[in-house]
Amino acid sequence: MEVIPLRLATVTYPSRHPRSGVGPVFAFLVRSGEGAVLVDTGIGPAHPLIDEAYRPERVPISDALAAHGLQVEDIVAIINTHLHFDHIGGNALFAGVPIYVQTREREAAHGERYTVREWVDFEGATYELLDGDAAIRAGLRALSTPGHTPGHQSVIVETEDGPVVIAGQAFETAGEFREAIEQPALHVDSAANAERLLEVAPLRVYFSHDEAYWEPEVPL
Repeated sequence: MEVIPLRLATVTYPSRHPRSGVGPVFAFLVRSGEGAVLVDTGIGPAHPLIDEAYRPERVPISDALAAHGLQVEDIVAIINTHLHFDHIGGNALFAGVPIYVQTREREAAHGERYTVREWVDFEGATYELLDGDAAIRAGLRALSTPGHTPGHQSVIVETEDGPVVIAGQAFETAGEFREAIEQPALHVDSAANAERLLEVAPLRVYFSHDEAYWEPEVPL
């Protein structure tokens, strides 16, 4: 199995946002002999409120997949780390394809101002609801990492060389993840998730909004 980051957008964060400046929006392509899986689907089509607030520069999913010799029709499953707008924007391109998400997250997405509702409840949306840690396919599993949202999940990919983690927004950046490991007393809200991710002894950890990734300085 192979994990390939796909940069689907670049956004400019509004002044009220906890982050500032310009940042990426990543999805992740997981390739295996059983077919291609997408973890998250980016910021989605034009939307007046999102475009005004974040000024996204989008890369169409079809173009991002084509760069790796794939088409939209080649995707056999979607895993959403959570259901915020910048992680589900392309879901509607995959009507009928199973979308794996935590039950708690699916419920939360129906709250007011949580996400773009029509990007969750589109015609042909086929949700496979998970309750906590779960195997999804051979070598691919979800790990419950609530915090950023009630039903946030990370994804563990068993590659030939060892486990690779797609952390989503369990941590905003590689630096934040490193701090949670090194100074857990200062990051009590996220230290438990850091510990859970480290338990799989990852070779690499990717994040949805950071170009950097984390790797252990010494083998775990």
